Order: sequence, then C-alpha cells, then structure tokens
Amino acid sequence: MSKRDYYEVLNVSRSASKDEIKKAYRKLSKKYHPDINKAEDAADKFKEVKEAYEVLSDDQKRAHYDQFGHTDPNQSFGGGDFSGFGGFEDIFNSFFGGGQRRDPNAPRQGADLQYTMTLSFEEAAFGKETDIEIPREEPCETCHGSGAKPGTKPVTCSHCGGSGQISEQQNTPFGRIVNRRVCHYCNGTGKQIKEKCSKCSGTGKVKKRRKIHVKIPAGIDDGQQLRVSGQGEPGKNGGPPGDLYVVFHVRPHDFFERDGEDVYCEMPITFVQATLGDEIEIPTLHGKVKLKIPAGTQTGTRFRLRGKGIQNLRGYGVGDQHVVVRIITPTKLTEKQKQLLREFADISGQVPHGEQEESFFSKVKRAFKGD
Repeated sequence: MSKRDYYEVLNVSRSASKDEIKKAYRKLSKKYHPDINKAEDAADKFKEVKEAYEVLSDDQKRAHYDQFGHTDPNQSFGGGDFSGFGGFEDIFNSFFGGGQRRDPNAPRQGADLQYTMTLSFEEAAFGKETDIEIPREEPCETCHGSGAKPGTKPVTCSHCGGSGQISEQQNTPFGRIVNRRVCHYCNGTGKQIKEKCSKCSGTGKVKKRRKIHVKIPAGIDDGQQLRVSGQGEPGKNGGPPGDLYVVFHVRPHDFFERDGEDVYCEMPITFVQATLGDEIEIPTLHGKVKLKIPAGTQTGTRFRLRGKGIQNLRGYGVGDQHVVVRIITPTKLTEKQKQLLREFADISGQVPHGEQEESFFSKVKRAFKGD
C-alpha cells in the first residue's frame, strides 16, 4: 500500500510554516494517540502523523521530500540480487571506487544563526563592545543531551539494529531491488528512548536565550556581517556547533555621508566669507577642526581634511573628510545693506538686475531687426 502525502496526512498546504505544521501535528497526535483513541487504526494513524511531522519539521528532510517524495534516490536498479549493496549509491561506489555511504550517526555541524543589529553612524565608525541575546537550542541539562530520563539510557533500535537505516527488498521481473531508507523509529540515530526526559520530551535539547558578548570592529559598514565562531546551534552526534552571523544596519547621519572610509559633508558659508576669506570650524567624527577658506572661494569648492574619515575595517589606515562649501544667499536685507550692494555693483562695473534684463532684450530686438 502506497504512503499518503505527508502534507495530506497533516492537512496543511505545501507552503505551510513550521508553526502551522507543529500545530497540526499536536492536534492530530492528540486525536490519534493510542492512550486516548482506542480505535483499531488509531496506532497506525498516530505513527503516520508522527512520521509526517518528523520529515516536514526538519528543513533538510522536508527539502528532500519536496524534491523526491517517498522515492529514495539511493534505490538500486537493474537485474540480479543487490542485497549486499546499500542502494544505487553503494553500487556506484563499488564499481567506480567512490567513497563510503554517509553514516547517519556521523557527527554533523550545527546550523548557523543570524542576528540583525542596528548601529548609529558613530558606532559603526569607531566600533563598540556589547552583549546580545539570541534564542537557540541548548543541550538539555537534565538528561545531558541524551533525551532519556535520568537514570536510564537510550537503547539500540530494535528495528534497524542500530544502523539508523531500514532495508526493504522487493522482487521484480528484473531481479531483486533493495531500498534503504532512514529508520523512522529512531530518526536515523540507531537509538531508541524508552523513557523520555520530562524536561526536553526526549529531544535532548531545550530552547534558551543565550547572552553573547560581541566585539564590533571600527569601520563596519551597512549590510556587512560579523562571524562569531561556534555560537550557532549545537552540533548533532557530537559534531561542532554552527556559527552566528551578526548583520549590521547603520542609521544615516544628519550631517555626514559615508563612501567607504571617506566622509562627506556640506558646510554653508556667507557671501562675505567666500569673497574675503575666513577661518571656520568644521565638525568631524574626531572633533571640531579649523578650515581656512581662501578669498574668492566659489560655491561647490571641495576641501579635504586628511585622516578625519573612518578607519579601514582591516586596519589599513583612515579615510579623509571632504567638505563641500555652499554659499548662502541672504534673503532678508536692510535698505542700507541693499544700498551697499548697489554701490559695490556700481564700483565693480556690474549692471543691476533690472538693467541687465533691459539690455538683454534690447540685444535680442536688434538681432531680429538686423541692426
């Protein structure tokens, strides 16, 4: 009898989230649990629900199932008795000198975790040290990660003999086919837990919030990430833990803009300062500095302050700060100020605005008349 689709068993869509899958499993496992439901088929349905959940709740197993369904890609093909081989992969390895089949009980590295941290412009420029809290799975302290009730131990799985795999033979017109699949009684561990730990329900893991001290280097930029080795999920079967990746988001600054290690800003100056020259104060990330504005400076002129930028993330020097000056035109003038400007224009030989327009249009008229 062919197996039912796991999504159909749990009555969820193929795009269901982990939370939706967990809720469906809890509801159905309670409904069909042999201790509650005394129907003849309750135990089989409970086992079916449990098997579906074990596959769909595991990202790797779910991806494998979505791609291959109930078909085992390691299934052997062809005529003859291949019972001495572990499926197609073992046949290929035997004939072509490949490596050994992956041991389901071999140590595996834990999953990586990701944490997003928001920094101010200054914090990113100079770095900082801080503590963060992340939720992650930890070995259960009650059973020390075994999943078994204290005082008891997991026993060798009676269904797979501790191999973590179950072999199924099928006779076909082409010969005998041997299928090997992960033992769903022990989830490929080769061990069964008769009495489960009450703290972790036999998983050997509990969810905890772990405080981790993070050193953020000076010069970190928006979108960059920092790898904290060994602070991910714990490994399986004695494997090493995964890593934690801290991804940074840097808030924009009201005055400064950043391009690599260089910092840019715009500084307003008056017409008088630009014309006669002046010495002004410029704010930088490293404090205020003096900047000399030469006489006759034009708007848009750029000045460079060496070493006033941001430190290179790898320690290769410090960037510069670039200051672009913008001449601010006054909008409210007294009558005396206006008179002084008219005198300045007269001395400079400049035509007042009204006369400029009249002179310009006169030239246009003469051009059309052919004068």
